[in-house]
Amino acid sequence: MWDFSEEINRENSNSIKYDWRDKVFGRSDVIPMWVADMDFRTPPFVMNAISGRLKHEILGYSFRPESYFDALIGWIVSRHGWPVERDWVEFSPGVVPALNICTLAYTDHDSEIIIQPPVYTPFHGAAKDHNRRLLFNNLLETPDGWEMDFEGLKKMITPKTRMIIISNPHNPVGRVWRRDELEQLVDICFQDGIVILSDEIHSDLILPGNRHIPVASLSEKAASITVTCMAPSKTFNLAGLSTSSMIIPDAVLREKYRRVLEGLHLHLGNIFGNVASEAAYTHGHEWLNDLLLYIRGNIDTVISYCSEHIQVIRPVDPEATYMIWLDCRQMNMSGKDLHRFFIEKAGVGMNEGSLFGPGGEGFMRMNVACPRSVVEKALKQIDNAIKG
Repeated sequence: MWDFSEEINRENSNSIKYDWRDKVFGRSDVIPMWVADMDFRTPPFVMNAISGRLKHEILGYSFRPESYFDALIGWIVSRHGWPVERDWVEFSPGVVPALNICTLAYTDHDSEIIIQPPVYTPFHGAAKDHNRRLLFNNLLETPDGWEMDFEGLKKMITPKTRMIIISNPHNPVGRVWRRDELEQLVDICFQDGIVILSDEIHSDLILPGNRHIPVASLSEKAASITVTCMAPSKTFNLAGLSTSSMIIPDAVLREKYRRVLEGLHLHLGNIFGNVASEAAYTHGHEWLNDLLLYIRGNIDTVISYCSEHIQVIRPVDPEATYMIWLDCRQMNMSGKDLHRFFIEKAGVGMNEGSLFGPGGEGFMRMNVACPRSVVEKALKQIDNAIKG
């Protein structure tokens, strides 16, 4: 059993999450529960692999060996049952760069890109930053949870629609999309020749009782239009190593992606990202299983505390990720006022919901990938602020 309860001081380590608090929140003493990295130690088998490579004191140009691809493919088969082929795998220096590379590869200046808000903020930028027209097919909030709006999607597609970017599982609402939902999405997109760019960076962070289904694994039809983003960065706390994998079964889509990647000279990656990823995918199963149980415990702590003490906040119980989507609409505040309240009154720094687009108003996103003692402290500060 791994120990995730240790509070580790991350200040003065050039940590965005900690050392940018004053810049982001206007004060440096908030409990940081915003940007999506974890406050747990990077696993020792990853650190040992990096340390081992450091014993060779030349850090020149390097490539990804076959053992890297074997580890990645073995991991995907073991965790998700998807028999990925070696030729399908391409590199990206992170999923966010991949979103932008795919925009350049699969769309033109007059193209339309669809996203499903409230959704991860860089989805918006991938279209807007390259002067593509961004269309919102908002998720539907139903009594049974958040769902895709398939009828709305069908109605908004035009001959200029080239790509849809989906979050699978979904950040921030925490949905793990079911097979029937993904199959319906594939049918709509295949009919109109729309590329599905599936961000599956959280695919390993599936909470007990749920199962991740890679879109491209559904069928040959799905594989022919889907580009999948995966990475060990969220799973093993390796975001600073900028190493991700793109899985592209279709040869035409793969060549378009590769042409842009290599044209930007981003294809080599870095030594330690390669080494760390291979170690994580080779040795990480037991560690990840224990991590998921700990995160589930943190989520349960938030849900039970709010139910007992802070009824005006209703956490959306996530099926995946270490983020909790907090419904704060009963507090009757604007997004700006909510954001200010949690910073100034509660001393807790989170992501304000409207940043994720339409449907996010009145929500806050809380990162609970931290020791439970920190979660409990944040909840007490929020409780005291509301009662005050």
